[in-house]
Amino acid sequence: MSNPHLLHILSEIAEGRMQPETALELLGSQTVCDTLNGLTLDTQRGLRTGLGEVVLAQGKSDQALVAAVGALARHGAVLASRVDQAQAALLEKHFPIGRYWPLPRLFSVGGAPDFAQAMQAPWPQRGEALVVTAGAADISVALEAYATLVFWGKNCGLVTDVGVAGLHRLAPHTEALRAARVIIAVAGMEGALPGVLAGLVSCPVLAVPASVGYGIGSGGFAALATMLATCVPGVAVLNIDNGFGAAAFAAKMLRREQPEQG
Repeated sequence: MSNPHLLHILSEIAEGRMQPETALELLGSQTVCDTLNGLTLDTQRGLRTGLGEVVLAQGKSDQALVAAVGALARHGAVLASRVDQAQAALLEKHFPIGRYWPLPRLFSVGGAPDFAQAMQAPWPQRGEALVVTAGAADISVALEAYATLVFWGKNCGLVTDVGVAGLHRLAPHTEALRAARVIIAVAGMEGALPGVLAGLVSCPVLAVPASVGYGIGSGGFAALATMLATCVPGVAVLNIDNGFGAAAFAAKMLRREQPEQG
């Protein structure tokens, strides 16, 4: 259940249009949402963890995918990841107001007000969270991280193609890098960029190895090994191509660092 949905229920109680007993039954019954397609959806994950459930499209049947997106959309905005072209066409048919972004393979219904605008280049090159790529070939993984953070309403920027083959390309972004509260560094090949960045900034660096390369670098394993073996402190390593996981980590970090209200 999303915060707006919960606020609506509380407002209904406050204005006398809903009995407390009815609200209690409604809230208790919506902890999970069972469907007929082998799904048990966690509709209150956003309230419990700060991040709502995201649908992984990969491996799901058409029926299960549509059921999952539809059920979650009834409780608020919903994001689906790893959506291929055929699945996108299916979702667009069932959810005409939804949007598909082919490069990061994301489909959304609702989300932050500026999410649609974020799908268009040029992307902002500074933010509380800053996604940085070593090469242009890493862009799909980087956009998965960037778009997911924007969907969740986070202030995020994206800097591309500034890897170790030409480190001078980082120079124009030094101020933005040092102003960020968390950096997501996406790199394939030898995967050296996260260590370089961590040696320049005071914020944590989340390293995402990309499955870009050839020979021993094929599949992202060389980049993963480099990132895990870095001698620079302050680097945390995600799974290969896991832009979404990096976005979730960054979102929780930003949320915990927000000052208490009072």
